[in-house]
Amino acid sequence: MHKDLQEILIPTAELDAGVKKLGERISKDYAGRCVTLVGVLKGCTLFLADLARSISLDVRLDFMMLSSYSGEHSTGVVRILLDLKESIEDCDVLIVEDIVDSGLTMEYMLQNLKTRRPRSLEICTLLDKPSRRKANVPIKYTGFTIADKFVVGYGLDYNGIYRNLPYVGVLNASAIEGKKICR
Repeated sequence: MHKDLQEILIPTAELDAGVKKLGERISKDYAGRCVTLVGVLKGCTLFLADLARSISLDVRLDFMMLSSYSGEHSTGVVRILLDLKESIEDCDVLIVEDIVDSGLTMEYMLQNLKTRRPRSLEICTLLDKPSRRKANVPIKYTGFTIADKFVVGYGLDYNGIYRNLPYVGVLNASAIEGKKICR
């Protein structure tokens, strides 16, 4: 376990099994179709890669980068930093997100992507933190529901650090206070 963590919340083996189960369910639900996975950068990268490999259908990958966080707190203002490269009109689109907590980013993203006329539009999140919800967003696929703890690892970060951990862990308060951005 990393020295800056107070506990491992979801170990590697449990993550692997959860992602495989999501991939099987998505494969069943979208049988016979191609699904466009829209990853929300940067946190989705590890989850998206493993999820895509767990889906037994043709998939297209595209990415968006949105921002609503500064450090450990949401600013409440969502900005698009990187938009899709391909059209999603008449496509089955599955937004792939690392974590949904307030739901504000997902609410904004859903509204934005609906204007692009996809055939279907759903959300798949690795982690759901419903106790922090401010916007009611329909999450079709959830890997794990977690309590209100600040988590890192498996793509999730604090100031750009910890994404490479192969598990999801709870960050120590002292690490949040003392961690500087890696330069």
